[in-house]
Amino acid sequence: MKGDRKKELIRAYKEKKPSPGVYALRCATTGEVWVAPSRNLDAQQNGIWFTLRMGTHPNKALQSVWNAQGEASFAYEIVERIEDEDLTGYLLDSILKERLQHWRATLGAGLAVG
Repeated sequence: MKGDRKKELIRAYKEKKPSPGVYALRCATTGEVWVAPSRNLDAQQNGIWFTLRMGTHPNKALQSVWNAQGEASFAYEIVERIEDEDLTGYLLDSILKERLQHWRATLGAGLAVG
């Protein structure tokens, strides 16, 4: 039975569709916020935390605050999911770009990448 359950879980994972949208990184200590779009919000945090822990995140200002304040000061938040599964790549990129600008203005946030 264990093997069947494992195969079922692997199949379900492979069939899961990515969830695009916009996420925010917040530093509770400084109050700073960074936002970025993602084609897969559910998997995004692992990659970000990995690069920050390794000290290799492309946003040097974000990396500097992470180094100074520590991981415990940071939170990953999904601020908006794009629910339309029928969007083409171009349309999805366009919507993500527009929503990124909206959230940057709304939250007074910097870019989490670059």
